[in-house]
Amino acid sequence: MKNLLFLIIFTVAAATQVNAQTYKVIVNSANSTESISKKDLSDIFLKKQTSWKDGTSATPVDLGTRSTTRAAFTLDVHGQSIGAIRSYWQEASFSGSATPPLERKSDADVVAFVSAYPGAVGYVSDATDVSGVKVLTVK
Repeated sequence: MKNLLFLIIFTVAAATQVNAQTYKVIVNSANSTESISKKDLSDIFLKKQTSWKDGTSATPVDLGTRSTTRAAFTLDVHGQSIGAIRSYWQEASFSGSATPPLERKSDADVVAFVSAYPGAVGYVSDATDVSGVKVLTVK
């Protein structure tokens, strides 16, 4: 009984931590976009939308699968778990229709990537220094 109670408390605490995690969506400073809908953002990260409104190729970049920021972003933007999105990419890769976004190990790596590529878009934890890139408003 004690083990079950501990498991329930641990699960609720872990879920609360993931949901409490906030993130910023960032793009290259040359990108003219100021805001984006969750649907359009999801479509870019799922590579259903491959360019920005100005015609620049969109290049999404993810954090690693163990990142709590990625878990929060994935749930909030896609409405699914990281596992569900990984399954989507396995199927897309197998069929040859698309490959998953590049992954970077840290927030700083995502900022560096986004600042180096004009069409890049990524997300980082809310506390990350985003000097040199632009933060989008997500609607």
